[in-house]
Amino acid sequence: MKILVFILVIFIGEFAQGQEIIESDVRINTFVNGTLLQPKNAQDTIAIIIGGSGPTDRNGNQRTSQNNSLKKLAQGLSNDGIATFRYDKRIFALIQQNALVEEKISFDDFVNDAIAVIDYFNTRGFSTIILVGHSQGALIATLAAQKRDVDKLVCIAGAGQTIDKVIVDQLALQAPGLVDNATQAFADLKEKGKSEKFNIGLISIFRPSVQPFMKTWMRYDPATELSKISVPILLVNGSKDLQVNEKEGEILKNSNPKAKSIHVKDMNHVLKIIEGDDLENSKSYNESYRPVATELIEHLVTFIKS
Repeated sequence: MKILVFILVIFIGEFAQGQEIIESDVRINTFVNGTLLQPKNAQDTIAIIIGGSGPTDRNGNQRTSQNNSLKKLAQGLSNDGIATFRYDKRIFALIQQNALVEEKISFDDFVNDAIAVIDYFNTRGFSTIILVGHSQGALIATLAAQKRDVDKLVCIAGAGQTIDKVIVDQLALQAPGLVDNATQAFADLKEKGKSEKFNIGLISIFRPSVQPFMKTWMRYDPATELSKISVPILLVNGSKDLQVNEKEGEILKNSNPKAKSIHVKDMNHVLKIIEGDDLENSKSYNESYRPVATELIEHLVTFIKS
């Protein structure tokens, strides 16, 4: 597929610390559009930020979740002199184009999109490329790092198990009555290619149109895939992540002992510091005014510049 390139500089100004930032809209191809933040005095390093599951846009938002987590993550890195690129997930772009056909979406599509981004910036004067994957994006980044030469890999809130095991573990905490049914439904999906006897409460996971995608996602064991990576790795988990608990990070760490692992106290899944209870945690998914964890930015900057 021919890659179309379109760049529009939409903002030049000063962010925190007096750092002059050039902000550009960049179109990589039909499915990938994003925002490049390029500090005026930046060198040849760029951090490519890859978002999590669902129709997630470049800022880390979905229709019912406006938190600007990835936007603020990108800004935090760029304020410290690191160029960043963040982009809309393919599903978000297809919905915007009124062209989404769920049955045709494969997990490998997301990996190919990440590869297209790497290839683009490899030809734009960036000799050092860092992949920063959040949640599902951590696995996407890991797989892309196997197919292209990158310099470092950051996995934030990445699962350590296959997605079926992660979902079953989540159900055990949130809806234990659905665990047996979900376990059987996943087994049917693996062995028979489809699942037909699933509880209506699991429709978002097993509706027929999304089952082909789930099959392609289940193929990948994040721990196994991370064990194949030889470049420096940083694993990040938050102690108040309601979606991906710290056990997942431990599984990843054990798969690749050379990886550096950090735990950010009180950080939740959308990278915000939560001082209260689960209600505050849930509300933060729609509170775009909250900053991302300062400690997270500091760790990433240190890792990228080291």
